Amino acid sequence: MICDSHCHLKHGNKEMTEYSARQIVEAMDGAGIDKTVVFAMCLSSAQAIEMTHQAHREFPGRLIPYAYAIPHISEPALPHVERAVRELGFRGIKVHGGETRLTPYVIDPVFDLAGRLGVPCLVDFAGNVDYTRRIAGAFPKTTIIIAHMGRYLCTDRGLLDQFIKIAEDHENVILDTSGVVIPGKVTEAVHRIGSERMAWGIDGPYPAPDLASFAKEEIERIRILPISEKDRDNLFWGTIARLLKLE
Repeated sequence: MICDSHCHLKHGNKEMTEYSARQIVEAMDGAGIDKTVVFAMCLSSAQAIEMTHQAHREFPGRLIPYAYAIPHISEPALPHVERAVRELGFRGIKVHGGETRLTPYVIDPVFDLAGRLGVPCLVDFAGNVDYTRRIAGAFPKTTIIIAHMGRYLCTDRGLLDQFIKIAEDHENVILDTSGVVIPGKVTEAVHRIGSERMAWGIDGPYPAPDLASFAKEEIERIRILPISEKDRDNLFWGTIARLLKLE
């Protein structure tokens, strides 16, 4: 079984790409992915949640919805996020440090809510070690999934080491391997914190050369790592399945 734990319906890259639920599922079928966590960004919380809810309704057995939390003075995020989890069956919360501030007075209510609802927060900390360490320590009852093991496409081994150390120090932290371009650091993290606290994802979709081929390449990155079959199973399925109570 394979679950992609990090996939965008709407993505804030240079092209501002947007993919339909059907395109994502077709790519999943082409790559051999069973389930995928989906969310949208570059939208208000209400708009992102609605887009994700519609995708989940179209493919309820394949797509797992996360609510997008982007606190803003013109539209409080918490009511939308809470409704998504309590009433619409969303399984987690996505926070992006590039679109919202991670200072306590802005973001702490989101992590507090996640802890009370019992759902994880997938967070792109954009390489900010200090914010990550503070949040991991301040909310021990909230599961924090660190996207990209700290920073997308990071080539700074020392920075990745600091994020692995945060995971070592805080049992509520899980490392997401999407967008990691130093495979040896994934292997090192498996040995340092255990594969049961790591989850695989593609941070996609991406169109080159096509959606399914991109996903296959990301799967192969994990298959060739010098880790045990049990570790691979945890990365591909076990960790996120336990966390989200997947069947």
